[in-house]
This record gives sequence, C-alpha cells and structure tokens, in this order.
Amino acid sequence: MSENKNLQQNSSCGLSARRGAVGGQALIEGVMMRGKQHTAIAVRRLDNKKIVVSRKHNKSISDKYKFLKWPMIRGVVNFVESMIMSFSTITEGTDMLGLDVAEEEQSKFDKWIDEHCGKWLVSVVSVISVILGVLLSMGLFIFLPTFIGGLVVDNLLSLEGASEAIWRNIIEGVLKVIIFVAYIWLTGLIPDMKRVYMYHGAEHKSIFCYEAGLELNVENVKKQSRFHPRCGTSFMFAMIILSIAIGIVFLWAIETVWLRSLLKIALLPITVGIGYEFIRYAGRHDNVIIRILAKPGLWMQNLTTREPSDDIIEVGITALKCALPDDFVGFYEECLAKMEEDKKETESVDTTDGNAVEDNDNSSAEEVNLDA
Repeated sequence: MSENKNLQQNSSCGLSARRGAVGGQALIEGVMMRGKQHTAIAVRRLDNKKIVVSRKHNKSISDKYKFLKWPMIRGVVNFVESMIMSFSTITEGTDMLGLDVAEEEQSKFDKWIDEHCGKWLVSVVSVISVILGVLLSMGLFIFLPTFIGGLVVDNLLSLEGASEAIWRNIIEGVLKVIIFVAYIWLTGLIPDMKRVYMYHGAEHKSIFCYEAGLELNVENVKKQSRFHPRCGTSFMFAMIILSIAIGIVFLWAIETVWLRSLLKIALLPITVGIGYEFIRYAGRHDNVIIRILAKPGLWMQNLTTREPSDDIIEVGITALKCALPDDFVGFYEECLAKMEEDKKETESVDTTDGNAVEDNDNSSAEEVNLDA
C-alpha cells in the first residue's frame, strides 16, 4: 500500500488520533522516534554519510500491570522508562555512527582491554556516568536552589509565617529556572550540541507534519514549526513551575536545607505525575488556556532546537516512518535492504583497494629484484 493511500485512510479516521501517537529524541547525527508499538533509530553515519536504521518492539511494565496506566501513576512510570530508554538509545545511536576503530590501528593494550574486560568495563563506566549525572542534577536543581534560597530569605528578607514560606519557594523556583536556562544556553555553545539541537528541530517538524496528515517529505516538513508543546523541554519547565506550588503546599514549615532537599526528592513522583498529565493534555488540545500555560516551555525551545538542514530532516523522516509500520508499510524493510546493498558495495570497494595495494607491492618487489 502506498504512503498516500495510508495517509488518506488515516485522515478519514481523524487526525486527532495522531496527536500523542509518536514522540522522539535527538541524538548525535540521528533521531529516535517512538510509536505505540515500535521504537526506531535513524542515524547518518560519519564515514559514508548514509542513513542507517534499527527498530525494536516497545516493552513497558505497564502492559503487564494495568494499574500503572492510571493517571498520575503513568507519568512516573513513563518518566523512569524514558530515562532508561534515553540512555540505551544514546548508546545504540553512537554505535551506529561508524566510529569503530580498526583492529590494526589499536595498540596492544587496547586489544587486551577489548578482549578481557571490554564489555565489563563499558558497563561499569556507564553505571558510574549515570550515577554522577543524577547526583549532578540533584545538586544543581535541588540542593543549590534550596541553599541559595535559604540564604536570601534568612538574611535579606524580613518575613515570617506564610509569606516567608511562599517567597522561599518562589525564590527557589526562580533560581531553578535561571540555572536551567544557563545550562541549556551553555550547552548550545558546543558545536556538536548545535547539531543535536538541529536534529531536535527535525524531530519536532517531522512529528508536526505527520500529525497534520501531510505527506512526509522534506518540503512539507520544512514548513512546520520546530516548537512542540509535548517536548521534554516543556515537561522539564512545567516541573520547575509545579515544584513552586507543591513546595508551598508541602514544605511551608520546613526551613532546614538538607531536610527540604530530601523532601523535594521524595515529592518528585507527585511533581512528575502532574507535569506529565499537563504535557499530555497540552499535546492533544489547543485552546487559549493551554497556549498560555505552554508558552514558557515553548520559549525554552528557542534554545534547545535549531532549524534543520535538508539532510538532517531526511534522518527525522526516516526515523518516523520506521517507527510507524502500520502507516508506512514496508519502509523499514526497504531501509534494511538499502543498508545491505551499501554494505556489499563498501566491502567490494575495500576488496578492490586491497588487491590493488597487493599488486603494487608485488610490482615493487619485482622491480627491486630486477635492479638487484
């Protein structure tokens, strides 16, 4: 079935069903797209500039335990699973870039590491990286704002009772926003991250094009907005704003920095649950109230997205089509076939080059013998 026929059939069922049907993540030179049943990764290799893909079925613990799909609970489950998937996706996407080092270029020590403890060492380093990342996030967005907020309220403001509790949480929230914006802005100065943000823009544009029921091609995708209300940036910003209200309700009598920090961590499931429901609702509805509430998160996407080039858009389109096999029947299989052809072509070229080098070496040897 052709793509146009699929689009017509889906359009007849209503475009509203497409909202929230797919989400994604930007990678280094690639995009991950997650549909209801499949998750697909498309990456443009660094060596031959060809697009390679991979796909797997989605598995969620909520499929086994239905109560985990209840409102509020599903947000926490989704957040945890998304964090785990994000890490594995980044790792898989990096492996697909074509950065493998040839064995002959490795030192003896590198080869020994690969043979004896390569996988084990990578696993240990990965776990340590995750732990350090979590600790850094907690330090930046929980402990630091709480500590500075306490100094401001206790030493610069003469407040008591409810007004002190309210202003303490407002100041902490403002500090979180400042740290968050500064962090995103600083990462945007890194050249590689600029390209990641371009892929982030391609992800949003491709999803918008799909949700609009348009044919997925470069020209149609380019016309779409790169600011999506269901973006993870908007989710993080919504959590920061919600943390102010939740802090006022639950932490109004707590002033000790370490205790406030621990309680904020304990209250994260509530914050994540409410934030998820808001982003979910905002992604499926369009009215004045939602547009006003979603505006700060969309503003933040000015920092986390960039306008993508045509070749980057192609990667986003490829990932989206691979993630939705019911809409784009046979597309993933076509990509695999193309990858196999490219692989054979590369191997053929390498073999030819190798033979040419060998012939040149023999010629040189014959010339030496003649001269001798």
